[in-house]
Amino acid sequence: MQLHEFKRVTIVAEAVLEKRITADLERLGASGWTILEARGSGSRGERGDDVQGRNVQIETIVTEALAGRILEHVTATYFRDFAVIAYADTVQVVRGSKYSRDA
Repeated sequence: MQLHEFKRVTIVAEAVLEKRITADLERLGASGWTILEARGSGSRGERGDDVQGRNVQIETIVTEALAGRILEHVTATYFRDFAVIAYADTVQVVRGSKYSRDA
């Protein structure tokens, strides 16, 4: 079985940003994403209920170049004013053509 290497970008953000961030991902070139509800605690306090606000975890699998553009955009657009974290890791996928418009 052939595996293809990509980057998984994970963004954990206030749920109110879900539509904005997914629109950004689409505009930047991601072919899709997965969204999960998330709870946790960090520099902006504990989040994950109706009082503190809900969080979402958004994951997308993209090329290394696109991962860099997404992380730069999220950093510049959301970090200052919102409870948002973002990171990338390397993953290997079975059907590489599903994750890149160029693959």
